[in-house]
Amino acid sequence: MHSPKENAEYYLSVGETKANLPAAKAVILGILAGMFIALASVTSTIVSATVSNGSIAKLLSGLVFPGGLAMVLIAGSELFTGNTLLVIPLLCGRIKVKQLLRNWVCVYIGNYIGSFIIAFLVVNGGVLSAFSSQAGAAAISTAVGKVTLTGVSALYKGILCNFLVCIAVWMAYMAKDIPGKIMGLFFPIMFFVASGYEHSIANMYYITAGLMAKTNPTYLATAQNINASLDINALTVGNMLIKNLLPVTVGNIIGSVVFICLPYWFCYLRKSDAKAPAAAGKGKK
Repeated sequence: MHSPKENAEYYLSVGETKANLPAAKAVILGILAGMFIALASVTSTIVSATVSNGSIAKLLSGLVFPGGLAMVLIAGSELFTGNTLLVIPLLCGRIKVKQLLRNWVCVYIGNYIGSFIIAFLVVNGGVLSAFSSQAGAAAISTAVGKVTLTGVSALYKGILCNFLVCIAVWMAYMAKDIPGKIMGLFFPIMFFVASGYEHSIANMYYITAGLMAKTNPTYLATAQNINASLDINALTVGNMLIKNLLPVTVGNIIGSVVFICLPYWFCYLRKSDAKAPAAAGKGKK
């Protein structure tokens, strides 16, 4: 495995490659990552849908969700929350603000398209009919819970989430083989899911799936039978964007920059030769 300093230096070339991706490729790879995370989210819903004990339900979700990030990192795709680490090569002068923002926008859009595709296929393919439509009810309930968070709660949970997601990505990059990468990312991702933190890209799937599931009378009736006080009217596109994705995305950026990017840059790169010509980092994978 790479040492922490070696990993920081290695990420400079990784980040530079990401920042230089053409917009079309960034969007396409973003779509794939959105689909991978959405598929992990679907499985998390399925395995916990009939579990009445909340702690066990969260643990089961946490045990399967890391597979989503494993697909992102090992198969090769672009995930917005992981790409918040591009602040490190930005601080070292290896990329420009324009490159960082272009990558973030393209990847974020791609991530949502991928999430939407999986949500559409899952809801219309009857996947959420599992367990007498309890999976569909769980999808609706999860979405309602996310759009009824207070802005402060969504922000703080977003910060905590991407602190863990980015250390998971960082540890995966430290490993030089596939088993090591999976082991490195597994526990931080399990911690964030089991603790109920907020991940902007996963929420793109969860809330979109809930919005689609709400239009299915069987799923909706099952959800209301399970929880008569469920605030279905709160589940709207506007609330998805304003009350969840906006504060959670901001929180995700803060969690990455404050707790990962700045400390590792300061400790390992600030006084190094990190500002060497960009060409020095090319050709590395």
